[in-house]
Amino acid sequence: MDVRWGRVAAVAVAVSCVAYAPVAMTQLLPYASPGAPAFGEWIMGRMVSPEYVAEVVRDRIGPYGRSLLPLIVHSVLGGLLMLLGPLQYLTAVRRRRRLHRVAGTVFAVTVYASMAGAALYLARTAPEDAFSGAAFWVVLATILVGTVGSVTLGVLAALGRFPDLHQRWMLLCYGYLMTAPLLRLEWGGLPWLFPGLSMAEINRIAVMHLGSVVVFGALLASRGLDRRTEAPGVRGTWCPTPVLVAAHVAGAGGLAWLTVALLDGGPGGEGSRLLLGYLVPYAATYAVMAVAHVRAGRRGDGWAREEWRLHLAALCVAPAFSTGAALVLERLVRLDPWTSLVAGAAIGCGVMAFAATAVVSLRVMHGREALARRERTPAEVEADADAASGAGDASGAEAARA
Repeated sequence: MDVRWGRVAAVAVAVSCVAYAPVAMTQLLPYASPGAPAFGEWIMGRMVSPEYVAEVVRDRIGPYGRSLLPLIVHSVLGGLLMLLGPLQYLTAVRRRRRLHRVAGTVFAVTVYASMAGAALYLARTAPEDAFSGAAFWVVLATILVGTVGSVTLGVLAALGRFPDLHQRWMLLCYGYLMTAPLLRLEWGGLPWLFPGLSMAEINRIAVMHLGSVVVFGALLASRGLDRRTEAPGVRGTWCPTPVLVAAHVAGAGGLAWLTVALLDGGPGGEGSRLLLGYLVPYAATYAVMAVAHVRAGRRGDGWAREEWRLHLAALCVAPAFSTGAALVLERLVRLDPWTSLVAGAAIGCGVMAFAATAVVSLRVMHGREALARRERTPAEVEADADAASGAGDASGAEAARA
């Protein structure tokens, strides 16, 4: 990514996060006190219509009322995280290490506390009572697991002194957190493309690509901040051409299945809207990743090529994963076929991006271990072999005495 455009994107994201913070912190006021003002409700009512928002408030008073305190904790701390994220980025770029560590500790603790509130809400809410249905409940639960998992692995990477991996996991975590402001932008923007739909219907379109957009943003940020042409000890690829071809074949099959299934189902043409909401962002993401992968190879940037290649393979596999997830949700979770299909399609890209980041992490750790082994002297290798042999002889003698 061009450095100039990277900075523009970083500033745009930071401004959006700061602007969204008061929206997040006040969004539950109407449910705690009907008629109370809220920034998000006020803005959305003017972007679309007052009734567009009032319908949702009336529908959500009951389900939210049963878990209002956990939801308030979740939303208020979520607003705080929107402010802490840009602070973390600035302290990392400016190398303010002490401030970065303190702010990072606060960030991680706040993530856990905020996600605990979300978990309590999901535990107390039946999937069918979630906003826009059970598919959204599955999406929220998946985002929760991804957020907690990524921040945990980010902390472990920092403790293990893997700053590059720490950076990737924390960016992925913040990507998952960005689903909240992005979703609200779509609530306000998509009615211009799909007029007359309720917010619940708009929400189902948005979640079809929400995960793919935010994790793609996290990947762009990771690649923009990592200017290395090689990673220590990383040689060759873990995704040779036959594997990448197989991923494309699996992805093509998954896309074909999702296309047919979505077009065949859904009331009032919903299937075609959901398919459009899935395919357009997916195709754009694929095109950017494929071009970046080819360009990295042409300029001899081996590490960038490998990371793009691993994420590209994961993106290709995502539709196939979604088909499997839909079958699992239908048969094991007992969701109806349509809900299972929508939920499976909505979570595929986000889950596979998490898996790709895990593979990239293993790639880096394996490379450093291989480099450490190559740098050991023959005397050190022989000493390690003697120590292992001695330990084995001692264990054998002890076993014989027993």
